[in-house]
Parts: sequence; structure tokens; C-alpha cells
Amino acid sequence: MSFDLAALRAAVAAHGRVARVVVAEVMGSAPREVGATMLVWPGGQAGTIGGGALELMASREALARPGLRRHALGPGLGQCCGGAVVLLTEVHDAASVAALEGQEVIARGPGDMPLAVRRLLDQARGRGMPPAPRLVQGWMVEPVQPPRDPVWIWGAGHVGRALVAVLAPLPDLALSWVDTGPERFPDAVPEDVTVLPAADPLRLVPHAPPQAAHLVLTYSHELDLQICHALLGHGFGFAGLIGSDSKWARFCSRLRALGHADAQISRICCPIGQKSFGKHPQAIAIGVAAQLVRRQKGEGLDWATHSSASGV
Repeated sequence: MSFDLAALRAAVAAHGRVARVVVAEVMGSAPREVGATMLVWPGGQAGTIGGGALELMASREALARPGLRRHALGPGLGQCCGGAVVLLTEVHDAASVAALEGQEVIARGPGDMPLAVRRLLDQARGRGMPPAPRLVQGWMVEPVQPPRDPVWIWGAGHVGRALVAVLAPLPDLALSWVDTGPERFPDAVPEDVTVLPAADPLRLVPHAPPQAAHLVLTYSHELDLQICHALLGHGFGFAGLIGSDSKWARFCSRLRALGHADAQISRICCPIGQKSFGKHPQAIAIGVAAQLVRRQKGEGLDWATHSSASGV
């Protein structure tokens, strides 16, 4: 977990005054880990520190009672976890967010910075690795979240909508959603998703970051093929294509005819999803989301081995 400065900045820009609640310390069993956060503003909130009575109490008091507070989950709040947590609540506005800009690690607390915190920051700089979120002698230390991993979803049909619904809440992904016209998208789209209607989606390929992951699942096999062709020429971190084994066999033949070598073509994963989950759009989306998360964590998952036979 890390300090999502971009999300805080956006919330403050939209709502003016926003409380950030972070789990600073955990003793025993608790619903969330150290570093879990939620943002609270009048009439709304985003994120979660675990739900239940703890989150309800914290959200109600966030704007009025900033500071460090310890909560016993069993006797104090009637939660079955039985442990205890320390929450740090801070209220932010535009000025306080601006003061955080440019920092790689945000460390704050009362009085002078303790020696233990200075040593922790020095060690992190020396090793080139951010420290894990933690509370040290009353000071909260959190690394700033790096830029989110870009994921481009090509197609706003049933599977595309299911993918956006499943992937949008994940904090480390930045979603760009492409289709051929605004009428192809639902009326309500998650706030952090960039919607890109384009009569000619291929013109958007050069704008995708070279390390982006791409999920290709439009309404047209021909458009799917042309997007795959364009991505092979542009470069990508990952590309997945929805379809059956027979669809992929035809695509491989046509991509070879377009001048791509087998080694390049094999970088595209088809089918996508996880076979055991089934072919329902939400089941495909859950399988793809699990694979994306494992890929983020560097587990080296073989997408082709774990793919689904889902077809369109």
C-alpha cells in the first residue's frame, strides 16, 4: 500500500475539503492491513479501511476529529475480528495537497522527526526501495504511489463493461476505454476511467504508452485483427485477445501475411480469461483481473496456459 497522491488531489479538486483515513497500525486480527485508506468528504467517500462498524464510525467522524486514534474492534465496536487498529485521520485542502507534491515518501508527525524515522528514510534512499507504510514513534511514514499501470480496453460490449466494472476499483491500474462512438458506452462510467470514443480506434494506438496492457474485445473480428496488427507495430507490455482457439488460428495466419514473425505474434494471448471460470462476461473479467494482478506482482503467469476458451 502507498499514499495515492493523485487520488487525493482529484478528490480535493472535486470536493474542496477531504479527510484521508489510513490504517496506521494493526494489533491482532483486523479487517485491513496497514496502509489501507479511504477518503471522506461531505456526502461521500472512496476507498475502504475494511467496512463494518469501524469504517462507519471513522467516516462519520473523519472531517471533525482528525488525529491518531486507537480502536479495539471487539469490545469497542462489536466486530468479530477481535484485534485493534490505530487510524490516522488528516483533513486536506488544496494548500495541504500542494505541500505534498514532489515527495517520494511522506513522513509526518508531531514535533521533530525522530531518529528512527530519519534512519528509515536514509535506508530507503540508500537501497532505492520505498519503505512499507508504518507508524514509527507517532510519525506516519508512507511511500507515494507510483504512476498507475496503464490498461487499454478495446470494446464496450458485455465483456468490456464487465472488465471495467471489475478493474476500475483496483488502485494500481489506469484504465482507458476505447470504442467507435459515445453511444457504445454505458451512461455511468467509473470516475477514474478515461473514455475514448473514436470513429477510427486505430488512430489511438500510437497514443498508448509502450508498456501498457491491452485487452482487445470489440464487436468486430476485423477490427480486433487490425488493432492486434497495430499493436504489434507499436509495442506493448501485454496484449490479450478475446476469442476461441479457431479464431486465434485464423488471426495468426493473417498476422503472418501482414508481415509479423511468429515470435511477435506469440506475444498476444488468446483466448483470455480462465477456462475453469466459464464464459460469462463477469467470469471472464474476474479471470483476466486475477491474471493482471499476478502479472503486476511479477509472478510470471503464463497467460496462454491459464486462458479461457471464451469466444465471440
